[in-house]
Amino acid sequence: MDMVNVKINGIAVSVPADATVLEAAKTAGVDIPTLCYLKDINEIGACRLCLVEVSEGGRPFRMVTACVYPVSDGMEVKTNTPKIIASRKMNLELLLSAHEKKCLSCVRSTDCELQKLCRDYGVDENAFENAKNEKKSLDVSTAFLVRDNNKCILCRRCVAACRDMQGIGVIGANNRGYDTEIGAFFGKNLADTSCVSCGQCIVACPVGALYEKDDTAKILAAIADPTKHVAICCAPSIRATLGECFGMEPGTDVEGKMVAALRRVGFDGVYDMNFTADLTIMEEATELLDRIQNGGKLPMMTSCSPGWIKYCEHYFPEMTDNLSTCKSPQQMFGAVYKTYYAQKHGLDPKDIVFVSAIPCTAKKFEVGRADQNAAGVPDVDIAVTTRELGRLIETCGIDFKALNDEKFDNPFSVGSGAGVIFGATGGVMEAALRTAAEVILGKPLEKVEFEDVRGTEGIKRATYKLGDNTIRVAVASGTKNAKKLLNAVQSGEEQYEFIEIMCCPGGCVNGGGQPLQPASVRNTVDLRAVRAQVLYTADKKMDLRKSHENSMIKTIYDEYFGKPGSHKAHEILHTSYVKRGL
Repeated sequence: MDMVNVKINGIAVSVPADATVLEAAKTAGVDIPTLCYLKDINEIGACRLCLVEVSEGGRPFRMVTACVYPVSDGMEVKTNTPKIIASRKMNLELLLSAHEKKCLSCVRSTDCELQKLCRDYGVDENAFENAKNEKKSLDVSTAFLVRDNNKCILCRRCVAACRDMQGIGVIGANNRGYDTEIGAFFGKNLADTSCVSCGQCIVACPVGALYEKDDTAKILAAIADPTKHVAICCAPSIRATLGECFGMEPGTDVEGKMVAALRRVGFDGVYDMNFTADLTIMEEATELLDRIQNGGKLPMMTSCSPGWIKYCEHYFPEMTDNLSTCKSPQQMFGAVYKTYYAQKHGLDPKDIVFVSAIPCTAKKFEVGRADQNAAGVPDVDIAVTTRELGRLIETCGIDFKALNDEKFDNPFSVGSGAGVIFGATGGVMEAALRTAAEVILGKPLEKVEFEDVRGTEGIKRATYKLGDNTIRVAVASGTKNAKKLLNAVQSGEEQYEFIEIMCCPGGCVNGGGQPLQPASVRNTVDLRAVRAQVLYTADKKMDLRKSHENSMIKTIYDEYFGKPGSHKAHEILHTSYVKRGL
């Protein structure tokens, strides 16, 4: 790799010749502020916060945007001169002139990149008068998101996340000049587009212009109602990320503290969604083997990610028959709780409020889908993101860091390592292969890890010889990668028996409902890998690592469903899809 020598504030560093000034400064231990920049996603130099002074070839210093300006050999860079600081301060004050400054009541207060920079640079929030005073209406049309353009700073990070990272592009810049605002095309409501509810726009937003609809008040109201039985289940990836809401380092496993906190919130039951991840594998692996052996529709595609399901319904409606009919682990848990558990404990399903804690904004859409009501009422009543869960714990005055670890409640406390890894891209595939392989081979696996499907690459492919069967598999995360893979399948270029697709890049650990991290972290830390490692570490430490060996799974089939793929299992644990189109 070609290297060049650069001086950053007098510090000599050697950096790759294709580096930007921003990257070179990081090498020198200097952070240059940004608002619009997201590495590999939004590199447009629009916010002008990253202005620096550079001198090349002995020429006078001039101002450039560090995020897009390339380094050159012998370049000198100054990042904190009075001229630069004054420029950044003025840019921030100009942004504030068109920004609704309701910081105390904003969901991003103390977690806002604009707010932090304004504090760092000592801005006067009223330095410039807003020429327009009319209030912009909120877009609250979807089940999962609120867009508040009164707080938008036109950084276009949400646009890039939707268009360039996910390959969808249902939002963009409407109008021109001072009248520019971000939204769906032709001023439509977001609900009237082919948005898949992934929420990647929310985690990209540096301010409070985008946020999930908060359902924590509904939970507290239900807990306060003595006629209601309120239970919650927690998705596998939540234990790997919830700690970030309380200032812990990314990659901290907080499963025990999470359980302890939710008991103190007042839930009647706190359960591990790993249980229904295992249940999903039992049904999904059975369905896959049935399709392979009896000429069913192949490749079969996973159905755990509701954002991916909605993407398939909109963009590949002709392939909805390839989707596994299994409900997601979230929906399976609610269905099991309001049927099997309710009958065993004499509960009326109408009196149960079932909550799921999830990394995903699309789950808020999923709870309202048709054919998700096994007991005649919605399988799941409320889905809250990791961020909402953090706010709920804070609202209840719980000192999260001080809690001692506690364990999930029975009878659904038994979950395998296969269920744990559902939260990482490739995890569902690996979990299914652990069970399908042993069923096909009729003997235990010598090694349960299927490492070919691990990692954060957008698309992974592998072929496994299992007895007389050859199983070709593929894994994709992020809808842009899903499109590439499905186009290759439809053209006949690639053939598979089984495909796992997750809507969000990296899987659930990088879901649209996960804790917000500033661009300074997202640009330098691979959050997908760091968070996923928590799940793989937990799996490796467990004695139980295969879904079909879960004792509680065996019990529920013996007592209630009979066997995987039974008529009763299909009535309660399976669902249907809609060919939506564009």
